[in-house]
Amino acid sequence: MTDPHAIQPSALDQLPDRDPEETAEWQASLDAVAREAGPHRAAYLMRRTLERAEAGGIALPKLLETDYVNTIPTSAEPGLPGDPEMEARITAWNRWNAAAMVTRGAKHGVGGHIATFASAAWLYETGFNHFFKGKEGDGSGDQLYIQGHASPGIYARAFLDGRLNEHHLDNFRQEAGGNGLPSYPHPRRLPWLWEFPTVSMGLGPLSAIYQARFNRYLTNRSIKDVSASHVWAFLGDGEMDEPESTAALALAAREELDNLTFVINCNLQRLDGPVRANFKIVQELEAQFRGAGWNVVKTLWGTAWDELFQLDTTGALVRRLREVPDAQIQTYQTRDAAYIREDFFGKEPALAELAKLLSDDKILECFHLSRGGHEARKVYAAYKAAVEHKGAPTVILAQTVKGHTLGEGFASKNANHQMKKLSVDEFKTMRDLLDLPIKDSDFTDGVVPYGHPGADSPEVRYLQERRAALGGPAPARRTHALAPLPAPAEKAFASFDKGSGSQNVATTMAFVRLVKDLVRDKETGKRWVPIVPDEARTFGMESLFPSLGIYSPKGQTYEPVDRDQLMYYKEAKNGQILNEGITEAGSMADFIAASTAYATHGEAMIPFYIFYSMFGWQRTADQMWQLGDQLGRGFLVGATAGRTTLTGEGLQHADGHSPVIAATNPAALTYDPAFAYEVAAIVREGLRRMYGEAKAGEDQNVFYYLTVYNEPLPQPAKPQGLGIDEGIVKGLYRFNTAESAGVSAPADAPRIQLLGSGTAIHWALEAQRLLAEEWGVAADVWSATSWSELRRDAMEADAALLRGEERVPYVRQALQGAEGPVLAVSDYMRQVPDQIAQWVEQDWSSLGADGFGLSDTREAARRHFGVDAPSIVVAALAQLARRGEVKATAVKEAREKYGL
Repeated sequence: MTDPHAIQPSALDQLPDRDPEETAEWQASLDAVAREAGPHRAAYLMRRTLERAEAGGIALPKLLETDYVNTIPTSAEPGLPGDPEMEARITAWNRWNAAAMVTRGAKHGVGGHIATFASAAWLYETGFNHFFKGKEGDGSGDQLYIQGHASPGIYARAFLDGRLNEHHLDNFRQEAGGNGLPSYPHPRRLPWLWEFPTVSMGLGPLSAIYQARFNRYLTNRSIKDVSASHVWAFLGDGEMDEPESTAALALAAREELDNLTFVINCNLQRLDGPVRANFKIVQELEAQFRGAGWNVVKTLWGTAWDELFQLDTTGALVRRLREVPDAQIQTYQTRDAAYIREDFFGKEPALAELAKLLSDDKILECFHLSRGGHEARKVYAAYKAAVEHKGAPTVILAQTVKGHTLGEGFASKNANHQMKKLSVDEFKTMRDLLDLPIKDSDFTDGVVPYGHPGADSPEVRYLQERRAALGGPAPARRTHALAPLPAPAEKAFASFDKGSGSQNVATTMAFVRLVKDLVRDKETGKRWVPIVPDEARTFGMESLFPSLGIYSPKGQTYEPVDRDQLMYYKEAKNGQILNEGITEAGSMADFIAASTAYATHGEAMIPFYIFYSMFGWQRTADQMWQLGDQLGRGFLVGATAGRTTLTGEGLQHADGHSPVIAATNPAALTYDPAFAYEVAAIVREGLRRMYGEAKAGEDQNVFYYLTVYNEPLPQPAKPQGLGIDEGIVKGLYRFNTAESAGVSAPADAPRIQLLGSGTAIHWALEAQRLLAEEWGVAADVWSATSWSELRRDAMEADAALLRGEERVPYVRQALQGAEGPVLAVSDYMRQVPDQIAQWVEQDWSSLGADGFGLSDTREAARRHFGVDAPSIVVAALAQLARRGEVKATAVKEAREKYGL
């Protein structure tokens, strides 16, 4: 069995030692230090030597952890500019009003969080006063991803700034009546303030990385120079457990995104208790980020600790800090000096001697109050180091106390995330601690008052002057008065109206061909952002590689293996395609950044993200919700769609439900087009609605989800007649009748209406022929391009009816007068077409691919699910038999004939 303590072979063992004697001397020196001065001194010298080697550019593995102390020593801290006392008063007002707002709201039972902002107040205030660029200066300003649970503090600052009033604060989490404030950063709910929704934890850090990356994309493609913009993401240490939080760290380092800073509030607590009770989350995060290639800045201890570190001549204090687990540091926050003397300092004689030099007050100041994240000077030093660092993103690990300044009942208590209010006495204690001019008489009927020094007070003037110098208020979202994008030439869309003739074409290929034409448009072509998660060849997009290029900030530093081929793999610094590798989450983060560039940067971009439909909504529906909240615009394309169109791929690839999930998103317009001309019509309408001339009352802040198929089939010409384009957009139109299809059925034949979407319409058309030729039944075939849009329209009609307005749902209008029952079919579960059942006046029935997918041929899969043409025939006959319009025996005969 291998000895875990034995020296393991390294890469150096593979190299010849040119001077074994010199090597032995170095090793002997290290042994001597360890023997004479102790192993701690030897480790210290090794760390310092490695740091020197790294600074000198010598290629060695980086240290993944440093001591549990501040990265920037006190002697190297820059002076704090501005007026520190004034900033302290401003922060005190913000602390008070954040707590008052949540406490007053607690009387209405709406909840809220106090402890998070209390720990992070200086992390925000230092940025607002000295770093965060606003949108009224040059460029686009900075992008701020605010930690969701800290929102009360941001509202409190906006109140002090005059952007909110007491009425707003009193309507925190009470939005229904208007003038309310959303619980967390929600751009759709407060679009002038919030840019980025962040409280679905883990999505903020992921989105921040891709936002910083997209900023570089815009600059490198000469769309807009946003090189002055900096992305700041404020995160919780507990939030870093979410897999999305760290999913793209390597991307940020690989692409040298020094326009990005993570600020992780390390208050050592998550929602129920310590983040790493028996370990150290700061050290864990440091190793994780340094290993990924980030610059790490730790600001852990405040100035009260400076004296202790100066007294630590043996290194015993630093060693003890490194070994104490986080839960014990949390305990020190709540215990008296005697306990700390015994438990912390009593573990080693050198520490016990050091403690004799400290008063009880000094010990309590250090362990109860003095954290790096609570001092503007320490935070300023960390931020300055971050923005000045080049060649890599920076993470700041700032240690704080959760519930700081809220009193002994809050600070470091496990339950403080769920504690929603302070008592009047606790507020008075907080007032005295913060030295605020609030009188006891201001607490009318036990209600805590809001505090404001006055619109013309020195505090407000200072705050506003600092923001003016930095480019205006922050956070802030701007809706730019952008001119509508010109519509692409009609030729790009009209070319699909004539169909494909004898050629079989999959709708996936039709969509890609349409995009190839649209990106050539002189006016809008450069604004398309193709996004694909390493499946471009699956979707037939490789032809775009040489013409558009794949975005890489490094360009192409190698000769591609397929350079001699027409469609070679071309990377370019100004490349247009974002080929993300195997990451649907990263691709969605790309899409969100591109889809909101019209607000973030005043540049309308047209992203389309094409993916296996099974791996879109199922994997990243939370990000689709984030997209809707952030008011994003663009085209999501679920390719190789449906439960039976992927031959042989099987259960995990067979999508039978993405339209169901998509229908739950109010911002998603979901379409399941059957034919190429329908794809073209939907994309044309999407471009108009999202980027062109919007109609009165029309919400432009939507996105489109199209399902397209990989099954090559004949693409018919668009039928002639009025209302076809309207029907495609609204969700339903009659593709043909039994008569126009040329199928022979008796003049008095029973009739049925077949509604199909996507690839299922081809089975319906075959069933139409079989019903006529073999059973004497006339069937009309309808293309249902969007079940969910039909439902949405019908629900709006219902709502109008409750208001006393007469309005008939479009689906009822379209089917008015259609003879016989209705049978709907799709390549999805029956729940998809059943969305509209209650608004269809005719008898309703449906078929679908419910259950798990399976590996087989398309024909076998469709027979298995009972959605192929013979199955449709049997279902249609059964429906007609129940009405007495065909003989009941016909159903049995059909089952036997088709082997069902």
